[in-house]
Amino acid sequence: MRSHAITRFFATVILSASLSVSLVATAAEYSPNFKETDIKEFINIVGKNLQKTVIVDPNVRGKVTVRSYDLMNEDQYYQFFLNVLQVYGFSVIEMPNGILKVVRAKDAGKANTPVVESGQFFGDEVITRVVPVYNVSVRELSPLLRQLNDAAGGGVVVSYDPSNVMIMTGAAAVLNRLVEVIERVDKAGDQEVEIIKLRFASASEMVRIVENINKSQGGKQVPDTMQPRVVADDRTNSVIISGDPKARERLKNLVVRLDQELETNGNTRVIYLKYAKAEDLVKVLKGVSASIQAEEKGAQPNARARSDRAISIEAHADSNALVITAEQDMMRSLEEVIRQLDVRRAQVQVEAIIVEVFEGDGTSLGVQWASKDGGIQQFNTAGVGIAQLGAAAYTSRDRTVQDSVIGTETGTVTQTSKTVEGDKSLLAQLLGNINGMMFGVVKDDWAAVVQAVSTDTNSNILATPHITTMDNEEAFFIAGQEVPIITGQTASANNSNPFQTVERKEVGIKLKVTPQINEGDAVQLTIEQEVSSVSGATAVDIAINKREIKTTVMVDDAGIVVLGGLIDEDVQESVSKVPLLGDIPILGHLFKSSSSNVRKRNLLVFIRPTIIRDGATINQISHGKYNFMRAQQLQRQADGVNLMPMTETPVLPAWTEALDLPPSYEEYLRRKNAGQEGEQ
Repeated sequence: MRSHAITRFFATVILSASLSVSLVATAAEYSPNFKETDIKEFINIVGKNLQKTVIVDPNVRGKVTVRSYDLMNEDQYYQFFLNVLQVYGFSVIEMPNGILKVVRAKDAGKANTPVVESGQFFGDEVITRVVPVYNVSVRELSPLLRQLNDAAGGGVVVSYDPSNVMIMTGAAAVLNRLVEVIERVDKAGDQEVEIIKLRFASASEMVRIVENINKSQGGKQVPDTMQPRVVADDRTNSVIISGDPKARERLKNLVVRLDQELETNGNTRVIYLKYAKAEDLVKVLKGVSASIQAEEKGAQPNARARSDRAISIEAHADSNALVITAEQDMMRSLEEVIRQLDVRRAQVQVEAIIVEVFEGDGTSLGVQWASKDGGIQQFNTAGVGIAQLGAAAYTSRDRTVQDSVIGTETGTVTQTSKTVEGDKSLLAQLLGNINGMMFGVVKDDWAAVVQAVSTDTNSNILATPHITTMDNEEAFFIAGQEVPIITGQTASANNSNPFQTVERKEVGIKLKVTPQINEGDAVQLTIEQEVSSVSGATAVDIAINKREIKTTVMVDDAGIVVLGGLIDEDVQESVSKVPLLGDIPILGHLFKSSSSNVRKRNLLVFIRPTIIRDGATINQISHGKYNFMRAQQLQRQADGVNLMPMTETPVLPAWTEALDLPPSYEEYLRRKNAGQEGEQ
C-alpha cells in the first residue's frame, strides 16, 4: 500500500514538471504561471478552471509564456485569458449559449459575432455593435473610425447610409472607445436655428444676397457640417439661419445691416408670370393695394398716411409681366398675392355620352272599291286613292281624234282621224307615292284596289363629343351644319321685286361647358347640351328635331352622371270602315282599312369629367385618343380601296415623343430634287 502511494506522488510531481506550470488557487482565486506551454493546453486548463466549453480553431497554434504575481478572481482570470490570446493574435467569440470559440484575430470580423448593446462588454471579446448617428454623415465618419479601429485584430467598420448608422465589429474595449468618439463628434455637429423677421427688405431677395456672399468667400471649401444654411419664409417675410454658432452670428449681423428702409419713396420691380395672364392680374392687384391703403388710413387717421405715396401696377402683354412700383411692405403683400395666383391651373376634359335607341313598327291594310254606275268606297290611308288612280289612268290612255276638212273648190267635207298620246305624268306621280304593295282588279264595271304596307325602323345612335378646357373657363363645341331657314319675305303688288330674308341655324351636336374644380376631386359643371337634326319639309319651311339640356351638376373625377333622358313608348291603332259591313267577320276586311303603329324611344345623356393636373395625364389621354384614330385608319388601310387595289389610304404616324409633321413646301421641293438627281 505504501509503495502505491509513493508511486502516485512521484507521478504527480513529474506531470507538474513537464508542464512547467505552477498554479495556486485559494477560494476561487487564481495565480496563473505558464512557461512554454502549448496554447491549446493553455486554453484547456483555463476552460476547465472557468468551467466553460471552448472550441478551438485548427489554425490556433503556438506556445504561451506568461507569469502573474497577483491573485485574480474569476472575472479577472477570464480577462487575463482574453488578453493573452489577443497578444498572440487570437480572439475569443462568446456565443449566446455560453460556448467560447477561439479563432485567429484576422478571421474574427467574418465570424458569427454577437450583436450587443452598450455597456455589456468591456474586455477583448469580439462583438458587433450598431451605433446610430444623428447629426453627421456616416459616409464621412467611417474613414476616421477605420483609422482608429484595430484592423490587424479583425476589426471591421461599415457605414449604412439609408439609416445613417455605423456597424462595427472588433474587440469590446476598442469598440467602446470608437463609440465614445462617435458620441463626441456627433454632438459637435449639432446645429441650432435662428429666425430673423425682416422689417423692410424682402426675404427672398435677402437670401439671394447672402448666398452670393457665401459663394464669393469660398463657402464650398468648408465642410458641410460647418456650412450655414439660409432659407426664406415668404409667408412671414423671415430669414431662417442654421449652422455653426459663429457662422450664424456673422450672417445674422449681415442680415440686420441690410434690413434698412430705403431712402427713396419706393422701388420698381418687374415680375414675370409663369401661368397667369398679366392683364387679368392688374385689376386684382389694384383692388388689393386699394384695400391695404384704406386699412392704413383707418389705423392712422391723424398721422401722415403712407398710402399717399404713389402705387403703380401695369401689365406688359408681350412678355406677360407685371411692372409694380410700391414701397417694400406693399411690394411684399402684392408679391404674396401674385405667388398664390400665378400657379398652374388644372384642366378638365368633359365627355358627353349620348345614347339613343329607337324602334318603330307600322302595319296598314286597306281595300278600296269603285263602280262605274254606283260610286266609290275609298279609305285613303296610304296617300293614294282609287279615284285619283282612275282619273290618272283615264288621262294616260291614247285616244283617237277626228277632224273635218272642207274643200275650197268643191266644197266637200273630208273626215280625218289621228291618235293623241295620253298624259302619263299624273299616273307616274301617283304610283311614285305608293308605299308598300298595291294590287288592283278591274272587272266589267267594278274595280278594286288592295294596299298593304309594313314598316320597321330601328336606329342606334352613340355620340361622345368631348372638349378640354381650363378650370373656370367656358368651352364650346359643335359638330354639324348650318341650315338656311326663311325668316321673312316681301313681294310687291305686281311681284316685280320679291325678296326673302334667310337665317342660318346651326344643326348638329353642341356642347357648352364651364367646369369648376372644388376641394378634393369633385367638379361642378355648368352644361348646355343640344342634339338637333332636320326632320323634313313642312308647308311653311323645314322641321328641326331638337333635344337640349341646361343644367349644373357635381361629379367626381372620372365619374359618370346622367344628365337627363327620355323613355317614350307610343302605340296607335286606327280603323276606318263601312258601318255594318265592316263588322262582318272576315268579309268585313273588304269594307274597312286598318293601321297600327308602335314606337319606342330610349334616349339618355351622360357626362364624364376628367381632371388634368399635370402634363403626364393629358399626354396619356391624348395618347389613347391618338391611337384610337390610328387604329381606325390602319383597319381602313388593311381593307383597301374598292376597285383601286394599288391605292393606299393615309395613316397617322406612330406616337413618339416628337411626331413627324408633314414637310414644308421648301422641304418637299428639296426631297423632290434630290430624288430626281438620284435617278439620273
